Amino acid sequence: MSMRPKDLPPVPEQTAAVARKAFSKGSLAIRVRDHLGGVFTDQPFAGAFGTRGAPGLSPGVLSLVTVLQFAENLTDRQAAAMAVRAIDWKYALGMELADTGFDHTVLPRFRARLAEHGLERAVFDRLLEHCKEADLVAAGGKQRTDATHVISAVRDLNRTELAGESVRAALEALASAAPSWLADTIDVAEFAHRYGERINGWTMPSSRTRREKLAHVFGQDALTLCRAAYAPAAPPWIRDIEAVQTLRQVLVQTYCLHTDARGREVVRKREAETDGVPPGSIRLASPYDTDARWAAKGEDLFWYGYKIHLTESCHAPAEAEAEAEAEAEAEAEAEAEAGTSVLRLITDVHTTLATIPDVKATAPIQQNLAERQVSPGEHYLDSGYPSADLVVQAAGRGISMVTPLLADHSPQAKAAEGFAKSAFRIDWKARQVRCPQGATSAGWYPVTQHGRDAIVVEFARADCRPCPSRTKCTSSARGARMLTLRPRELHERTTAARAEQDTDSWRTKYALRAGIEGTVNQALDVTGIRRARYRGLPKVTLQHIYSATALNIVRLDAWWATDPLRKPRTSRLERLSHQLAG
Repeated sequence: MSMRPKDLPPVPEQTAAVARKAFSKGSLAIRVRDHLGGVFTDQPFAGAFGTRGAPGLSPGVLSLVTVLQFAENLTDRQAAAMAVRAIDWKYALGMELADTGFDHTVLPRFRARLAEHGLERAVFDRLLEHCKEADLVAAGGKQRTDATHVISAVRDLNRTELAGESVRAALEALASAAPSWLADTIDVAEFAHRYGERINGWTMPSSRTRREKLAHVFGQDALTLCRAAYAPAAPPWIRDIEAVQTLRQVLVQTYCLHTDARGREVVRKREAETDGVPPGSIRLASPYDTDARWAAKGEDLFWYGYKIHLTESCHAPAEAEAEAEAEAEAEAEAEAEAGTSVLRLITDVHTTLATIPDVKATAPIQQNLAERQVSPGEHYLDSGYPSADLVVQAAGRGISMVTPLLADHSPQAKAAEGFAKSAFRIDWKARQVRCPQGATSAGWYPVTQHGRDAIVVEFARADCRPCPSRTKCTSSARGARMLTLRPRELHERTTAARAEQDTDSWRTKYALRAGIEGTVNQALDVTGIRRARYRGLPKVTLQHIYSATALNIVRLDAWWATDPLRKPRTSRLERLSHQLAG
């Protein structure tokens, strides 16, 4: 397929006339074409298409279709149908009224090509660049970030279902890629009887003994297939089939191979207590989406899928207006008002595996913002995102992270009695620490813990054991207190940040972060962002980026269509109250 880069086709006169007549006040699709037509061009996609072969559909047009599709939360079939029957879509796409459009299968092939060539962000970045040129977003302002869970597009499987479905998926792939080899390797009739239909827990035997026997059969079949695929006589490309590699991993994480008393080789299911199981970050849960993971948040939320982090602007650039605490308080109150006229645009989308903690996403998010030249002056985040190292690193790049640092989790601090770390006085020059009872530390040892620099401070047993406050200070069996400190700059910044976040002024300023919850809810309502449409991290990432682009054009459309002089609606009760007051 070849492509010659060009802009969106011009709107035919007849299409324009009918669209203007039918939508006298305009529509989202019409305003997107009028205001953002230059964003949707072919040039960013040139690397994904060749220069020879039959010309394909314009990727600029398909990207616009995809954005409109997500803005209206449509399926591929519905989006293809809208391109045929919706006048405003024909206007946006520059199509004749009699144009029959395109087949819906074009859209998944277009998305696959984008994911393959790493062009998921092409349209999002061009739209953000357009907004920068229009002074709608810029570096140096305030931005806020939050995450939400994303449920995968595949069904949940228990361990027995996972084993059976993994065998079934491998058999289907081999039956398509190497039918002759498969026929020579297994009893096709027997395996077809067992794996012809999908493995479903509802149709499994109700008896526990019979279910365990079935799980054993699944494990034995998986072992048979893997040994055949990895045998020296097997074609080398057999083991490169993704479903075969997935089956091998599921076999290892689900079963153990051992020899019984009779010397026979036996396959049995792993037990977490005795055999151990892989950690959740690498444990597969479906053969059809090997990137999705099980994760939990708190005690009530468990999901299988991914996690998305959304970052949005929540303030004009620093160069445009002065900063003040009173203004921050007014902005925080304005977040609760539905009729706010402040334009807030999504500046970054970051999709990760469900098991990746939020703190691991902070640096990549800020790096993405820096690359697009929209780094914030103040970055508002919840307590899951910061660490002392990240706060210092961000400050070095001119970003002030407004976020609550986690409190001291030592037993003394949790119990709110005894001597927490803050009760000790540190002499950094002398490399000594003085406890509340006046004893001086006996040891100061720079170490590396979990890849980070730290300092371990030790007090002498001779000082701690006779101390009358020892029970309030330490419960160590060795009878001496030890402290773990970060390097001086990190320690002092952490201490100052924890003291600041206990003030009312900081809480008032931090209230601005709460508005991102509304953005997550809008993304859920408009684009259904919490449910993955596709399988695999690359395509789920593409979905989220186009969802964010769609959300931005929805907000821009509201910005264009809003009349600033229009009076807000008032209820009958409010009007009656005003009449009585008058």
